[in-house]
Amino acid sequence: MPLLPSKTVKGKHPCLLPLEMRDKPVIAVSGPPGSGKTTYARRLAEELGLGYHSAGLIFRELAREKGMSLEELSRLAEADPTIDLEIDRRTLHLGLQGNMVIDGHLVAWILKDVADVRIYITAPLHVRVRRIALRENRGEKEVLRETLLREWSNKKRFKEYYGIDVTDTSLFDLVLDTSKLSVDEAYNIIHAFVSTVLGRSNETSKNP
Repeated sequence: MPLLPSKTVKGKHPCLLPLEMRDKPVIAVSGPPGSGKTTYARRLAEELGLGYHSAGLIFRELAREKGMSLEELSRLAEADPTIDLEIDRRTLHLGLQGNMVIDGHLVAWILKDVADVRIYITAPLHVRVRRIALRENRGEKEVLRETLLREWSNKKRFKEYYGIDVTDTSLFDLVLDTSKLSVDEAYNIIHAFVSTVLGRSNETSKNP
């Protein structure tokens, strides 16, 4: 990645220090469309008293700045890699500030050296399609076709631009399939995991 932190503390940005030496946690939540990542990221931020942002919000901000619709910017991004790189730059900038939960398909990879906790939320394709169709009041066939095209395009672009295989989840601290869980059940697992990791780091910092 050609994105590097610009600020240093004793030679390193605070977010690049060992976890036990940080006081501004960063949580990255990734996953495919319809997995529920935004729902869990927002709730986690609210309950932990952290800021929230997403790659989707950054994409919308960029579209407004360029005076383009989301569809127009999406088409441009397929041909112009600088769109994705700008989104990644802004994502990294937010992550380096700390005290933040950030969600997005590629967020965990972009913040791999910054995030204290990296979470991957997923579900089988048919489950995700049904969720999107219900959420957007659309037909499942239409959503399926759109989702397959979007995921194929993303997979190809991420591999070409970054050398990232989005099917490889070895980067993540927690991988959770939400298909057989209620929203609350899934969230409780995520919250308990994050609280354990951050709590352990706090204990380590108090008792070096």
